[in-house]
Amino acid sequence: MKKIKFGTDGWRAIIAKDFTTGNVARIAEGTALWALKQDDSPTIMLGHDCRFGGELFTETVAKVLTRHGIKVFMAGSFVTAPMISMGTRDTGSVLGVFITASHNPPLYNGYKLKGHYGGPLLEEQVLEVEALIPDRYTEDPDQVRLDTLQKEGLLEYIDLESAYCEYLEQRFDLDAIRNSGMGFAFDAMYGSGQNVMRRLFPDIMLLHCERQPLFDGIPPEPLARNLKAFSEAIRLNGRIDCGLAVDGDADRTALMDNRGRYIDSHHVILLLIQYLHHYKKKTGKVATGFSSSVKIHKLCEIYGIPLEVVKIGFKHICGIMLEEEVLVGGEESGGIAVSGHIPERDGIYNGLIIWEAMVKTGKTLTELIDEIYTLTGSFAFERSDLTISKEDKERITDNCKHDKYRRFGKYIVQKQETLDGFKYYFSDSQWLMIRPSGTEPVLRTYAEGKDRDEALDILKAGYETIMNPNH
Repeated sequence: MKKIKFGTDGWRAIIAKDFTTGNVARIAEGTALWALKQDDSPTIMLGHDCRFGGELFTETVAKVLTRHGIKVFMAGSFVTAPMISMGTRDTGSVLGVFITASHNPPLYNGYKLKGHYGGPLLEEQVLEVEALIPDRYTEDPDQVRLDTLQKEGLLEYIDLESAYCEYLEQRFDLDAIRNSGMGFAFDAMYGSGQNVMRRLFPDIMLLHCERQPLFDGIPPEPLARNLKAFSEAIRLNGRIDCGLAVDGDADRTALMDNRGRYIDSHHVILLLIQYLHHYKKKTGKVATGFSSSVKIHKLCEIYGIPLEVVKIGFKHICGIMLEEEVLVGGEESGGIAVSGHIPERDGIYNGLIIWEAMVKTGKTLTELIDEIYTLTGSFAFERSDLTISKEDKERITDNCKHDKYRRFGKYIVQKQETLDGFKYYFSDSQWLMIRPSGTEPVLRTYAEGKDRDEALDILKAGYETIMNPNH
């Protein structure tokens, strides 16, 4: 049997190839053994998103965990990542288990672990679970019936969705948003956030709010290229002021303006800092990933907000949130958390903050962004993931490690940072970042410039330089 290794955020694999009930049972066994080391009588929160086989894999986990006498709280239907995290915290569970592959293509499913505090399990603990996963699981889960487990008190179903909706009603003036006269839209990308927004805002434009495990062939990741139908629907409608899109498990955030133009996560982070600090007078530091915009540093500098830049992977931000007051913690991927909520990414919660900001200030999304540009200057960010040969990947990585790249076309390197990848600055507002994947023949490249054309030009210059075998 293959050794199971957790990545940046959980384990994921192709359904029926490596993601099988047998392998899921193995991980559940390791999970049970770890939980029993933490508590004599632990409970575990369990659920799944909208992906194919979610119910089957979740039931497999429940049967393995209860075999060890561990009580399982299980979501009655598909749920979002924040619901599982909140459920883990609110039930006093030692751990949360979520069957999801988040934003990955429909062929994948995955297994994520949540800590008792309501956020991703920290890396050190994930490694402890990983070390306890056996080479094989020899019991037959099919010999166990869920109704029997219920009668024995080892399995209890919980309505996480209703609890989450009630929580949002308490945290936000949703009636003010509903009655504002502003037009709002939501794209669930066929993911597990669909029912929440249908319940809270039945009268807004709702797109892809049905269960479709193949996601219409489009990975449920809220990037511009995956949201073309949403953009077009907003543009044609003509009465939408802001669109919110979330990924498959609803923990990533992206926005659309009134013209259907994509607003990326860097702008969302800035909007959240601006509204929470400038308008609501909240305090705390900002934590952001290594690939985030330099404009975040600029805005923090203007407001005197402490900033901490961390390695890529939200678990690093979560670790800070457990120790310190964090106003906004966010990554380039769209995973963002805010103070006053759980230490977890939450696409819907963040979207509601932006909608509240528009309603309370009376400003359009464009006006709020222009307000930030007045302080930081305008910018654009672009990213390209290059699939290359193993030889090219090793050559380029070696060149980066040995400081071989001093210029990329007309862009001359002024300084370099190597926290998590290789980030080359050409000025205080222009940079290129190269980050090799640890597991795939992929090179991730990121760029920021004053506008989209410049950011794309930096990426192009970077690609031409690194793919030149003479470098």
